[in-house]
Amino acid sequence: MKLGMVGLPNVGKSTLFNALTNAGAESANYPFCTIEKNVGIVSVPDERLDKLAEMYHPEKFTPATLEFVDIAGLVKGASKGEGLGNKFLADIREVDAIVHVVRCFENIDIIHVDGEINPARDIETINLELIFSDIEMLERRIDRAKKASKGDKKYLAEVDFLERLKAFMEEGHSARAFDFTEDELEMLKSTPLLSAKPVIYAANLCEADFVHNIDTNPHYKKVCEIAEAEHSAVLPICAQMEAEISDMSDEDKKLFLSELGLEVSGLGRIIQEGYSLLGLISSLTAGQPEVRAWTIKKGTKAPQAAGKIHTDFEKGFIRAEVVSFDDLMACGTMAAAKEKGLVRLEGKDYVMQDGDIVLFRFNV
Repeated sequence: MKLGMVGLPNVGKSTLFNALTNAGAESANYPFCTIEKNVGIVSVPDERLDKLAEMYHPEKFTPATLEFVDIAGLVKGASKGEGLGNKFLADIREVDAIVHVVRCFENIDIIHVDGEINPARDIETINLELIFSDIEMLERRIDRAKKASKGDKKYLAEVDFLERLKAFMEEGHSARAFDFTEDELEMLKSTPLLSAKPVIYAANLCEADFVHNIDTNPHYKKVCEIAEAEHSAVLPICAQMEAEISDMSDEDKKLFLSELGLEVSGLGRIIQEGYSLLGLISSLTAGQPEVRAWTIKKGTKAPQAAGKIHTDFEKGFIRAEVVSFDDLMACGTMAAAKEKGLVRLEGKDYVMQDGDIVLFRFNV
């Protein structure tokens, strides 16, 4: 999973990126500090994997990973190449989902690019640049479809759909808010739109908001309204606080978060939202050689899950030996789980579930 972090200059984007990845992206109080995209790869925390490691004492421990991309600061006119616009748009195309950092804290020492805090305006600034870029792409696709329809009438349905989508976006709506049919989504696969990408709005608050009540922050409430209207996720976070706890021990981190009424760090919460938005789950493999998590899409069948490990596993798939994580923990050992009949033999039509511990049988 690859998440692109975007935001206007001085909203706390690079501070949050640094805290989440410890990648050390330069963070300073002026626009365009992030010119080259910074990439950080982090391990996905998974207590189930830790428990399996305690059980098997493996030679190798391999959690799933998540890639964060800190994308250059954006200003109005990016879709026309203003500022670092062209680079920004190219980088957005490469990610699976967007983490849009929105400033919801007041601080006179940190300059806002537009002079005042206004989350609705900031969100609109970035969304409109993505929409403008998408409209240009749709116009080119419509022209091609119209030419093709002269020789083949089947393209007329495509022209009709694309023109309806373009009109919807010209009203200022992101593509992700459009009510697509299955056929329309299929048509759109060859034209991946930037404003159709899933979004997590990271509402950057100050520590005092968490101490008192985040719902009393009017800027945060506005971000929640916008997210709800376009079916996006919103995540209250404090970039400065995440920076402070990034170097703490696990024990100190838990104590610090508990004092603020939080159970999971910002990284953990972003990962949870990312998995949920993208429809991802984890299957697990466990044994003395290695304990490992594999990220797959919800609805993935056993042979395709096997293919994530090695293509030969999918080609020569025979069956999968599956036990749920909870059942294995309750039994204490794999042998005990087998004795109780909790280790199942599943065929090629089995749909993998989150937390399945699996051994694939194959023959090539």
